[in-house]
Amino acid sequence: DTAVVTPNSDTPYSFVCLDLRAEPFVLSVPAVEPERYYSLQLTDWNTFNYGYIGSRSTGHEAGDYLVVGPDWHGPTPPGIRQVFHASTQFTIVLYRTQLLHPDDMPNVLRVQSGYRVQPLSAYLHQPAPPAAPAIAWPKVDKESVKLNFFEYLDFALQFAPPGPEEAAIRAKLAKIGIGPGKSFSFKDLSLEHKLELAEGMKAGEKKVEEKVAVIGKRINGWQIGS
Repeated sequence: DTAVVTPNSDTPYSFVCLDLRAEPFVLSVPAVEPERYYSLQLTDWNTFNYGYIGSRSTGHEAGDYLVVGPDWHGPTPPGIRQVFHASTQFTIVLYRTQLLHPDDMPNVLRVQSGYRVQPLSAYLHQPAPPAAPAIAWPKVDKESVKLNFFEYLDFALQFAPPGPEEAAIRAKLAKIGIGPGKSFSFKDLSLEHKLELAEGMKAGEKKVEEKVAVIGKRINGWQIGS
């Protein structure tokens, strides 16, 4: 399994991807025995871990939790124990359920079968809101990302409203056509902008290489010291 760099062998995984554009989602968890660890890790497109549900954070009791997108400002429905706010319109929820010993898998499956995901409208037994517009997802592979990085960035930012700390960089990106409501095209940039963009990317790569070198020296130092 290459979905996670180093998956744990003693916490079988489940996961769900949520599209929060039309409405929030309710994550329901069953009661889990106190000796069993479990967790739901909430990570959005900014790679922010904006919340956890589980034995160490919310307890072992059954409960319903609401996950909302950046544009949602409704009231907290009755029965919801906690509301989690994603900074982007899409988010992933990574479930880990502890396997206590090799013969414990049936019990893990029992816990997993109690995990439930449903739109807020279904949870409230109300009509669903209009569906969000269909998305023309771009083809993604390693080479395309290298060659068309800013086109992918332009696409992704439409689902990621800027945080207050991003005002300056978002304004700079908007000048070259990157951001919501815009359409970046490298070939349409002026020669001056193309050169500046290339220099900026080279400078960024150099900084990354310098940081990697520093980390490598620290690791070597730790190894020698140990």
